[in-house]
Amino acid sequence: MKAVYTTQVTNTGGRNGRSYVPDGSFSVDVAKPKEMGGDATNATNPEQLFAAAYSACFNGALQLVLERARVKYESSKVTAIVSLVEDPIDKGLKLSARIQAAIDGVDKETAEKYVKLAHNICPYSKAVKGNVEVEIEVL
Repeated sequence: MKAVYTTQVTNTGGRNGRSYVPDGSFSVDVAKPKEMGGDATNATNPEQLFAAAYSACFNGALQLVLERARVKYESSKVTAIVSLVEDPIDKGLKLSARIQAAIDGVDKETAEKYVKLAHNICPYSKAVKGNVEVEIEVL
């Protein structure tokens, strides 16, 4: 397969460390959430980073399917709610996600159609398919 875009991010320190792009364009402190035994902090965590990336990717896919179909709409908004849940198979943890999507300026039926199409083409949705339980909600 031909790569269209490639990036890399390095982490040191795991959940209590730093993640960064070698060229310096992105750097963020990461910390274990308080709910998992971490200290109260303003640092982010891997689940928040995943939610940020998934919501941006999904909204990009949504805008693409709307534009390809020449649907007139005012704006779109996607929220990704990512949870760590217990994995009954290995007693560890795994991800689950809920995508909440809204398209202003179209009716609910139209929104549902295009959100479904976006879920089918979103690279993040494709990446987690069969591995992460994803619930889609059209607002």
